[in-house]
Amino acid sequence: MIDCHTGTPARQKAAVPAYRDIYHRVRSEILTGRLAARARLPSSRTLASQLGVARGTVELAYQILAGEGYTLSDGARGTIVNPSLPPERKAAVFAPGVRKDAQQAQLRLPPKPLLFQMGLPALDVFPRKQWAQSASRVARRFDVEQFAHPHEVMGYEPLRQAIASHLRIARGIACTADQILITAGSLGAFELIGQVLLEPEDSVWIEDPGYFFARDILAKSAVRLASVKVDDEGLDVAAGIETAPNARLAFVTPTHHFPLGIAMSAQRRQALLDWAGRQQAWIVEDDYDCAFHHRGQPPAALKSLDRGGRVLYVGSFSKVLFPGLRLGYVVVPHALVDRFARTARTAHPSPALMLQQMVEAFVSEGHFARHLSRMRGIYAERRDALAAALSATLPDELDVTVPDGGMHLLARLRRQERDVDLVARLREQRIGPTALSRCAVTAPPLNGLMINYANIAKEDAGTAAERLRAAMG
Repeated sequence: MIDCHTGTPARQKAAVPAYRDIYHRVRSEILTGRLAARARLPSSRTLASQLGVARGTVELAYQILAGEGYTLSDGARGTIVNPSLPPERKAAVFAPGVRKDAQQAQLRLPPKPLLFQMGLPALDVFPRKQWAQSASRVARRFDVEQFAHPHEVMGYEPLRQAIASHLRIARGIACTADQILITAGSLGAFELIGQVLLEPEDSVWIEDPGYFFARDILAKSAVRLASVKVDDEGLDVAAGIETAPNARLAFVTPTHHFPLGIAMSAQRRQALLDWAGRQQAWIVEDDYDCAFHHRGQPPAALKSLDRGGRVLYVGSFSKVLFPGLRLGYVVVPHALVDRFARTARTAHPSPALMLQQMVEAFVSEGHFARHLSRMRGIYAERRDALAAALSATLPDELDVTVPDGGMHLLARLRRQERDVDLVARLREQRIGPTALSRCAVTAPPLNGLMINYANIAKEDAGTAAERLRAAMG
């Protein structure tokens, strides 16, 4: 929709006729991409009412837009943005009071995913038909009571039952639906955990290198982040005790470390659990990419070894289904369920009920399990194909590491250029790996790229590698 409530109302602008002001507003929305191709404009009657002008004023503005090719009539849909807008019409438009370079940066925001962009699953093979069928059945049976009343604070119970069942079978986690709390993605879970468990000045162990998004969210709680080194066995618990022995919480990715892909050793896992028990501290287990382990069985979840109720297990549907869901969950220890429910009720409501029901239907009808099984094979093929293509195409530029699981490769840079500078250059050419150095805090920075392979078909691996070689120069 057009934001018609910013700036001075059209009727108060003496210098510019009202119809010209409306024309410029809509044209700017189209040129900056905020009104996408085929987006429907408000009716002339609706917009005139919003702006307090005559309907004929809006109709005149719309006539000019149509005459210049920015919009067209689409029958019952009304006026829409022309999907065939010529490229020359997309010249930059700069609003008064907005710096030109800032506006240009806004116009360069990618309208679709970048090559090698992190966090994207294989969207090209997502079972859209089955998802649409499940979603349609949910929408048809959505009744008046569900429209009228808020849902349970912990989330939709059948979905929580399905998640608990999946975790018991797939990850060996002894949990019940009463312990599952549905959140707005994994980041929503991290934020909720910080709000419930942490006080200002508490110390928190974070992996170094580690997951920068979680690090940033935990920092919002005004806690003291204690960087703990990671080696070939995962988080160095002894180093953590030396750095911050009285830490309140430890954040770990034990199954598939982000970004290195290391699995925490059994000795380190037990040492971490023992420390949490002695200190009455908490452990947040982000079971990052656990669903996609390509060699043998994935390591056991840390939560499956937790006998003292010190581990909060966080999972998400964003990578196993699609990121647009923004739907995750946390397995809360029994002793904390009431505290989490109270905070969630007031500050972190769960995602829309219909969305939760759609995911539950997709799971209960068997599509989720079949999709995961299929993806494991596809991802292993795509990983091997892209790793081979990159090694063959850029042998003097990249040292590629092939992980046992996950959705990205590590490519250390052989050149002297900083990874953050290289990533900035690549993004200008719509290539979007992530700089490995972003993950380090105090550890020696790792100069390299995190390259997502999940969304690149194996037959396209060679072309993708050639495109990266040409862009690197």
